[in-house]
Amino acid sequence: MQTTTHIGALLSPRSVAVIGAAPAGQGLRGRILETMLAHPYKGRIYPISRSHAEVQGLKAYASIAECPERVDCAVLIIPGKFVAEELARCGEAGVKAAIILSSGFAEESGETGRAMQAEIAAVARRYGMAVTGPNCEGHASTAENFCPTFSPTVAPGAGPLVPAGGGRGRVAVIAQSGGMGFAFYDRGRPKEMAFDYVVTTGNEACLETFEIVEHLIDAGKTDAFCLLIEDIKSPATFKRAAEKALRAGIPLIVNKIGKTDAGARAAASHTAALAGSYASFQALSQRYGLIEGTHTEEMVDIAQGFLAWKGRMPAGRRIGICTGSGGGGGWMADACMGAGLEVPTLDAATRARIDPLLPPYGTSQNPVDGTAQAIRQLGYAGMASHVASSPVIDAVVCVMSARSAHTLEQEVDKLAELKAASTKPIMMWSYTLPAQRSVEIVTGAGFPFFTNMQSCVSTLRHMADWSAHRERFLKTPVVHTASANAQEQASSLLAKAGPVLTEAAAKPVLAAYGLGLGGGSQERLVTTRDAALDAARAIAGPVALKVQSPDILHKTEAGAVALGLATPDTVAAAYDRIFAAARAYAPDAHVEGVLVQPMAARGREVILGINRDPHFGPMLMLGLGGIHVEVLKDVVFSPVPISPPDAEAMIARLKGAALLGPVRGQPAADRAALVDMIVKLSQLAADHADTIAEIDLNPVIVHAEGQGATIADALIVKVTT
Repeated sequence: MQTTTHIGALLSPRSVAVIGAAPAGQGLRGRILETMLAHPYKGRIYPISRSHAEVQGLKAYASIAECPERVDCAVLIIPGKFVAEELARCGEAGVKAAIILSSGFAEESGETGRAMQAEIAAVARRYGMAVTGPNCEGHASTAENFCPTFSPTVAPGAGPLVPAGGGRGRVAVIAQSGGMGFAFYDRGRPKEMAFDYVVTTGNEACLETFEIVEHLIDAGKTDAFCLLIEDIKSPATFKRAAEKALRAGIPLIVNKIGKTDAGARAAASHTAALAGSYASFQALSQRYGLIEGTHTEEMVDIAQGFLAWKGRMPAGRRIGICTGSGGGGGWMADACMGAGLEVPTLDAATRARIDPLLPPYGTSQNPVDGTAQAIRQLGYAGMASHVASSPVIDAVVCVMSARSAHTLEQEVDKLAELKAASTKPIMMWSYTLPAQRSVEIVTGAGFPFFTNMQSCVSTLRHMADWSAHRERFLKTPVVHTASANAQEQASSLLAKAGPVLTEAAAKPVLAAYGLGLGGGSQERLVTTRDAALDAARAIAGPVALKVQSPDILHKTEAGAVALGLATPDTVAAAYDRIFAAARAYAPDAHVEGVLVQPMAARGREVILGINRDPHFGPMLMLGLGGIHVEVLKDVVFSPVPISPPDAEAMIARLKGAALLGPVRGQPAADRAALVDMIVKLSQLAADHADTIAEIDLNPVIVHAEGQGATIADALIVKVTT
């Protein structure tokens, strides 16, 4: 039996037992039952206590086996050393789910806690139970008024769990951190946001975040997620749930704790040196449209933007701004531009409609500054409606002062009409702290309300980018692998090779997948000076010489490369020099010879690589800068295989992507050739994921448009067991 079968019993049980329940005022064991009883939960609650016959007005039972019915869910708040034994009793009693609030497990140093946690996982598997924790803070299921938690955010007197009227759309919070999970809820409720679930998962000994995400997506009642995660325990579950969310149009707004690796391993290639678990996580997030938030308020604000405008995402990044404060409008315009959004001048027809409504000292350019006078006459709804009507605008920010609700009270109906009619998202940002009544009016009309300028701007950018990404994802054709012949040829070459394939050995593997290599048949691997001279004479033009050794991976650092050699004398001298440099750099290195090849034509230098993440699988890296990539670090990653549209999107994500266009009289680079190379390299990595650990194509020289790209150096490192 799968534990995920009983997630429903975990979140929405008909009956629950609180094991370790205590009278009110007796620490967390008393507080959790107080919190549960403070809400009108319709299920049955059974306190389990060996010390009391009655707990907080409810009859108590000495053990789970004595309950008058088979309980759906158990809440365990007892010393950690007793948890596994008690969980087994629950399993014997037919309990389907459990919440383990107890701590003292794998979060502590030493083997004892880890062993106790492993025992919990084994018990849960044995009985097919859905279990959150240990070391969690419980959860809140607002539709059922079920709050098995000691969080003060839902404690007695904390207020209603959902806004009056139910709110607009529902957001679910799932967090490994208990306190931070309920912090999202605490930030969102003053904005009149509706949460259907706040689930804290703790150490995730059994259930993991994305199992719960998938369950809630399948249930079809959640419109957005805020997720705080520490690790991805099952990449397959993560990918499946993330893709399901993207296809369903449900945004996953996430922050991953631990963005830096604790230590860097020695890496054979530039690709591996720049890769890491967080880079891989980001690559998968990009593939499946996850939205990374930087702090709780921003993530909550992004969620409210998506909830308010579900089905009406911005068609682009062009933002219209209307304001009664010139300074506020200008500041918002700067913030939009700084975030990569556009603030275009409004079209002439729209300005002609707006100008007669403005005082002489107002402006209709964009931002549209109506001053306080126009706000009094038109109201915020009227101003926003005129700006939204412009065909050059994709979304609108209405800059207001909501310190007093007086102006907003006058246009409650107009705001509701604007929300119903608008096909473009309209965001309300107050530059003053708002009166609660102002929040109620704006959110009651269905608009997202912001007090943080950057969060407002970030929400617009993420909505536009997510919408474009989802549209591309749904249209992306199935990625086909290479032909069987190509796969067999590459497999045979890899099997015969040693653990590291130098450029000379790597090129035939790459060629099997149609990856162009510039020099082609003109290249020769030689082992004497005379042979080097013969090879150079056969090439019409300058040549390059490179030592080939699996023990000298960074040839430039060793001084074992010579470029632009145009005469026999320079070739002969270079051969001797680089051979000597290689011997000095690594006296015991096995040197296969020297590769003689034509100099590649000029172009833009990029790096392409593959790094096999031990958790997430092969990742393709694209970066600008060639040998300077480790300094510039302008790199992006993607899981493989990669479709042509995804390859185009990878290029666009580079900070210096504009350098591939026409620059200072140079023609544009051949992006089509680069896209083709990305796709084919990704196919090679996907087809041989169990064999190839790293690939480094550095540099790849992308020539002028229509002239292709050349792999100027290559390295393949095989997986070692």
